[in-house]
Amino acid sequence: MPSTSVTSSTPTTTSAPVKTNYSAMAMVTTLFFAWGFLTCLNDILIPHLKSIFDLNYAQIMLVQFAFFGAYFVFSMPSGKIIDYLGYKKAMVIGLITMGVGALLFVPAASVPSYPLFLAALIILAAGMTILQTSANPYVAVLGPPKTASSRLNLTQAFNSFGTFIAPYVGAALILGTVAAPMAIEKLRALPAAEAQAYRVSQAASVKAPYIGFAIALFALAAVIAVFKLPKIQSVEAHGQVHGSIWGYRHLVLGALGIFVYVGAEVSIGSFLINYLNTPEIGGLSLEAAGKMLVYYWGGAMVGRFIGSALLQKISAGKLLAFNALMATILLIVTMATNGSTAMWSILLIGLFNSIMFPTIFTLAIDGLGPLTGDGSGLLVAAIVGGAIIPLLQGVIADRIGIHHAFFLPAICYLYIVYYGLSGSKHAASEPVVAA
Repeated sequence: MPSTSVTSSTPTTTSAPVKTNYSAMAMVTTLFFAWGFLTCLNDILIPHLKSIFDLNYAQIMLVQFAFFGAYFVFSMPSGKIIDYLGYKKAMVIGLITMGVGALLFVPAASVPSYPLFLAALIILAAGMTILQTSANPYVAVLGPPKTASSRLNLTQAFNSFGTFIAPYVGAALILGTVAAPMAIEKLRALPAAEAQAYRVSQAASVKAPYIGFAIALFALAAVIAVFKLPKIQSVEAHGQVHGSIWGYRHLVLGALGIFVYVGAEVSIGSFLINYLNTPEIGGLSLEAAGKMLVYYWGGAMVGRFIGSALLQKISAGKLLAFNALMATILLIVTMATNGSTAMWSILLIGLFNSIMFPTIFTLAIDGLGPLTGDGSGLLVAAIVGGAIIPLLQGVIADRIGIHHAFFLPAICYLYIVYYGLSGSKHAASEPVVAA
C-alpha cells in the first residue's frame, strides 16, 4: 500500500510529552466523571419510562438507540471540530451541548412525551460525543505513548466512579421520589384523563435532577474555558489534515471492537434492573434492583484502578483478551443458573469490563499522529453499538425471555478476545504518517 502523507497547518510539530502532564489530566478527568454519571442514568430511566408509557423491551431500548445512535451521527463532525478548534474548545462546546440536552428533560416530563425524552437524550448524547472524541485521545497523548493505556484507564476509572454512584443517586432521586409504579393491567384500565395524570406525576421526578445536572455542566464548561490546557502540536492540526484513516487495520478492527464492547456493556446494564426484578433471579423491587447496579459499575471502577497498575507490566492486548474471556464465562454462568448465582455472576462482569474501552481505544489510535482526531471520531462513531445491540437484545428478550437473551453480548466479548490477541497488531502495510 502506498504511504500516506499527513500535513498540518500548525507552525511547529512536537512529539508527545516525555512526562505525563498530571494537572491537565486531573482537569480532564472531571469530564470523564460527568459523562459516566449521565450515561449510567439511562439505566434508571429505562424501567421508569417503561412503566410510565407502557412499553415492551424493544420499545424501551429506543432510549439507548437514540442515545448511542447520536454517537454515530455526530462523531465524525466532532473530529472535524477538533481539527479546526482544538481539543479544549471542543470540550467546552460538548459540555454546553450536554447542558442544553439536560434542560430539555423538563418539557419532556411536563407533557409527558416519550418522543420528547428521546429527543432530549439525542441532544445530550451529541454533546457527549464531542466530549468523548476530544477527551479520550487528549488523555492518551498527555504523556509517553508507552503508558497511554494505563493513563486512559486511570481517567476512565473516574468515569466508572460516575457510573458507580449514578445508580444510587438516580434510584433515590428519580425512582425513590414517586409512588411504586402501577401494575400495567391497572394502568390500562384507567380512564384517559386519570392515566395522563398518573404519567405526569411519575415523569415529574426527572425534572429537578436534570435541572441540577444542566447547571453543573454549564459551570464545568466555564471552568474548562479558563483553565490552561496544554496544546500538543503533534496531534492538534488546527486546519486541514490530509490522509485516510482507513488504511490502519488495527484502527478499523478497533472500531469494531468498540462497537461490540459498548453494545455488550450497555445491553447488560440496560437489562439489569428488569433482570434482577424477575422472581427467578432476584425478585427485587425496581428501586432495590436499581441500587444493585452500583456493584456492576463499581466493579468497573475498581477494575480500572487495578488495570491501570497492571498495564504498567502486562501487555495491553493480553490483559484485554483475558478480561473479555472472563466476561464471556460469567454470561454463560448467569444464563445457566438462577437465584443468587445468576445475579452475582452478571454483576461481576463489571469488574472485567473495566479496562476494555480505554484499552481498545488506545490500541486503536496508536501511531495515528495528526490523524488521531479523525481516528478518535471513527472510534466514537462505533459507540453506536450501544444503540444497536441493546435493541437487538430487546427484540430477542421479547421472544425467548430476558434470561437467555444474554447470549448476544457473549458473542461480542468473544470478538474482543480476538482483537486483544491478534486484531490490535499493526499491519506491515499500514500507511506512514508524516506531520
